[in-house]
Amino acid sequence: MTQTSYSSAIGVTGATGAQGGATAKALLRAGHPVRALTRNPDSSAAQQLQRLGAQVAYADFTDRASLDAALARATALFAVTTPFETDVEQEVKDGITLLDAAASTGSIKHIVFTSAANADRNTGIPHFDSKYRVEQHLATLGIAWTVIAPAAFMDQYAEEWTLQGLREGIFGRPMPADKPLALIPTADIGAFAALALTRPDEFIGRRIDIASDVRTGREIAAILGSACGREVRYQEFPIEYAERFSTDLAAMFRYFATVGMDIDIAQMRRDYPEIGWHILQDWATSRSWNCGG
Repeated sequence: MTQTSYSSAIGVTGATGAQGGATAKALLRAGHPVRALTRNPDSSAAQQLQRLGAQVAYADFTDRASLDAALARATALFAVTTPFETDVEQEVKDGITLLDAAASTGSIKHIVFTSAANADRNTGIPHFDSKYRVEQHLATLGIAWTVIAPAAFMDQYAEEWTLQGLREGIFGRPMPADKPLALIPTADIGAFAALALTRPDEFIGRRIDIASDVRTGREIAAILGSACGREVRYQEFPIEYAERFSTDLAAMFRYFATVGMDIDIAQMRRDYPEIGWHILQDWATSRSWNCGG
């Protein structure tokens, strides 16, 4: 597909990733035209979106010309950035390049940027602080904006580094067993982003921390164990364990273990029932698990 053949649509960055993919699918289910931006238009995830009705466009945050072409005539934008493929400084640079390109189109009237819960509170977590720097730039562009800020992703529990522990009957994190943690699946993030993109008058100029459940480490272990069909116990790892892998993630777990996130989940459910918020148990039991039993 050429980059010049697109009609007006909502642009979605990170469309072959978790948050962007969930947003693109939520928009498509609601009947809205989607332009899925990706560095890999030939990937299976991109081709799946195309089969669902999305327009797929090549875009690379380090290539401003590709962004200009992919965003041309788009009417709104879902923007997501990540430091994990490079570093936080590159994430900020990529975010600014993307937002500047969107603002320069003249056709994009609303940007929904996905950040992180509490990122505006001087957390000291590198990949939270980088997102807040992008938020601050967004507010200077003179274009309507919304920031959604998700809590910790439930989807991390289906990743191999967690599955390895579950196969041994252990769910471990460097946090106390009884410390609550706000959680959300990417499906709910996508649904909320789609809501903000399609009902902008309700969301413009707002920064909203979002979560769908809150659970302690001990509760998470029990829920994942039930889904796996085996007993799983919680183990508090020393923070040095996380430090060996990433000082950024270690800073995040320190913050979660001390300050935490205070999202009013009950209010979220009352205000936006159409999201169909998923508690952890529902999310876990809806999946197929490869964790022994």
